[in-house]
Amino acid sequence: MEDGGVEDEAVRDAADGAADVWDVVVVGAGPAGASAAYAAAVAGRRVLLLEKSELPRYKTCGGGIIGPSRDALPPGFELPLQDRVHAVTFSLEGRFARTRRSRRMLFGLINRPEFDAQLVEHAQKAGAELRTGATVIRVEQHGPAVPDRRTAAVVLADGETILARAVVGADGSASRIGAHVGVKMGQVDLGLEAEIPVPQSVAEDWKGRVLIDWGPMPGSYGWVFPKGDTLTVGVISARGEGAATKRYLEDFVARLGLAGFEPSISSGHLTRCRTDDSPLSRGRVLVCGDAAGLLEPWTREGISYALRSGRLAGEWAVRVAEANDAVDARRQALNYAFAVKAGLGVEMAVGRRMLAVFERRPGLLHATLTGLRPAWNAFADITRGSATLGGMVRSNGLARRALELLDKRMDTSSGVGPAGRGVTAKERDAAGSGGAEDTEGTEDAKGPEGTNGSEGAKGAGTGA
Repeated sequence: MEDGGVEDEAVRDAADGAADVWDVVVVGAGPAGASAAYAAAVAGRRVLLLEKSELPRYKTCGGGIIGPSRDALPPGFELPLQDRVHAVTFSLEGRFARTRRSRRMLFGLINRPEFDAQLVEHAQKAGAELRTGATVIRVEQHGPAVPDRRTAAVVLADGETILARAVVGADGSASRIGAHVGVKMGQVDLGLEAEIPVPQSVAEDWKGRVLIDWGPMPGSYGWVFPKGDTLTVGVISARGEGAATKRYLEDFVARLGLAGFEPSISSGHLTRCRTDDSPLSRGRVLVCGDAAGLLEPWTREGISYALRSGRLAGEWAVRVAEANDAVDARRQALNYAFAVKAGLGVEMAVGRRMLAVFERRPGLLHATLTGLRPAWNAFADITRGSATLGGMVRSNGLARRALELLDKRMDTSSGVGPAGRGVTAKERDAAGSGGAEDTEGTEDAKGPEGTNGSEGAKGAGTGA
């Protein structure tokens, strides 16, 4: 009887221990992490979402919600839009400004604190548990903290260890989970941004219209995104050009006539883009979003990549959690990597080719977007989500031949693009293996071409 009692107690202890093992632990409560937590919780799994900050928190980001982002949101999600964009002004270092307009909305603009918090709320409603103020310092898949091969250990800064059948790393571009997986970054850019409150008269001039300015450094550009009584003004360029990037932002703000307004927030952020052969998993650990280096290389747009890869990571994390051995877990992780590369990876390959062209010939890109109706229609289709850049290159023979011609002119066939950030032969082949015009698109009056007085500056409503 005594031996039996000991055995029963051991069984109870094992059962209690099993109850302490989460099916899925997600690290990071941004768009990627919240999407992963939602996808796993909807599948009926026990999900823990860890976030080091208190929510809501600010994130350096333009806040543009394009069609692919909208389509990846949970059912019933109502976007907290600050503005709806129907027009885009393009300029080249402040000159040759031209505005393109559409009767249909191109994309929406949000503030990240509200957007992120709302995504987390949807994950919680689906059953995920949220813990803020939880800083993860490492993940272990072997050693005394790990009871068996079906479990991974997430170690917090305060010494607590959390056990899970699967872990999703969504902890940003400086990801600790990404380091554990071995993510390699091949492109790093510096974004600087200012949130500038403006008078109502200025805000009205920008309502429904954004400005995109192709900048002075290779691969750089600036933007103005209106959000009610605040303008989000930012620039981005390759890392290593910090002083020049700062001057670009200062000159950009001054050129727009906004230098007299005090920013409520000034911030900076590094965006990191993965190499083509970078891993997306290790054992029972998957990475997504910025932690995986998943973003559009040319525009550095990351929200849609975070939402889409996060959802995939959550779905496949469920399968990893169900795997009874390392071989099955590895199989499911490889399926996740295949799903990411088959979709987002193809788009990234085309984006790298576009970046290589843009770094060398920004004027050509500007002339194409502002002067050719099919190019504008393609831009509109991509922002609305009715087409993707990768899909256009694969299915549209004219677009594919045009990009191949630009490849030759840019001498990217060697696999080494401008600024060392071009494309490999493998990426070029993936992007080239395989749009319709937007009849609603209408062109607005042109800005004064060849002058310093751009429409972007005039549109700021500050007397410029």
